[in-house]
Amino acid sequence: MFPSFLEKLLGKADTSAKTVAKDRLRLVLMHDRADIPGPMMEEMRKELLTVLSKYVEIDEAALEVSLDRADETVALMANIPIRRVRPEKVEADAAEAEAKA
Repeated sequence: MFPSFLEKLLGKADTSAKTVAKDRLRLVLMHDRADIPGPMMEEMRKELLTVLSKYVEIDEAALEVSLDRADETVALMANIPIRRVRPEKVEADAAEAEAKA
């Protein structure tokens, strides 16, 4: 997981024509549904991953982020498969709770 995350950060992600076309289509669909520019949606997705990755390991290959519209409301829907909770975060939270007690 972590090596794939680094590869994506460093621009070494899967760049096959199929993957690129699929990602572009997702961005276009998200933009059309919510009037949010594609680059902004991608930035939001990256920031969500950054924050969540502090606490849990995520299966980025199976990650799905989309926008759903119902009437006049738009909802950001995220299906984020979690591999495991980061042990160092659990330990830090336990130590903090013990210090407060």
